[in-house]
Amino acid sequence: MWSYPKIVAHRGGGSLAPENTLAAMQCGLDYGFHAVEFDVMLSKDGVPVLMHDPDFGRTVAGSGSVATTLANELFQMDAGSWFDPRFAQVRIPSYEAIFLFCQANQIWMNVEIKPAPGFEKETGSVVASLTQKLLLAGGAAAKPPLFSSFSFDALMSAKLAAPEIARGYLLDDYEPDWLDSLRKLEAVALHTNQKKLTLAWAKEIKTAGYGLFCYTVNSPERGREIMSWGVDGFCTDRIDLIGADFVECI
Repeated sequence: MWSYPKIVAHRGGGSLAPENTLAAMQCGLDYGFHAVEFDVMLSKDGVPVLMHDPDFGRTVAGSGSVATTLANELFQMDAGSWFDPRFAQVRIPSYEAIFLFCQANQIWMNVEIKPAPGFEKETGSVVASLTQKLLLAGGAAAKPPLFSSFSFDALMSAKLAAPEIARGYLLDDYEPDWLDSLRKLEAVALHTNQKKLTLAWAKEIKTAGYGLFCYTVNSPERGREIMSWGVDGFCTDRIDLIGADFVECI
């Protein structure tokens, strides 16, 4: 079942800061969030970095892709101007840097393994192995994240590399074999698109004994509705409307 924070800041700072950046993590923290979700994929040289889109053009200007660019080049790229000129100095961060920031500030992490096409198994394995290493270096005070992914293969590789780190399987829509997938992954939760979740499906998931997490809930009304269905938690872009203490206020 779900033993993690219930309200999570989506991609760090939701709609208030450039996603998947250190500025976003600081923004979430400034709003009282000690739980964040963010995306990790691999650079050309196999370094985990925070990025949602495999190709440049939305949050990073220009053409090209994460998987064909070296990490040191990625770390020099502007990841903030697209959001607001005030964030022009914000750069693409490494997963390690964000992990250490979150650990230092007692921020729980939902690490979405977001492989570029064709790099599913490698991404899962590399992210899991690095996380394992960072947790060992942090000692007893280090808190394990939760891995999540839409990629079954990436999560399976993460399971093989670091079986002790919990996993949540992401689905956009209902799939008849969702329970079989959870069992094979030895996952603790199913993460679903709140727009596609139904009361009946929510009951199935909870009856099966799994945690149920949703993305991305941006209205308090919807948050209250799905939690009445048994949803354990959700991430939100509207950290200005839905606070970290939202559950306590219901």
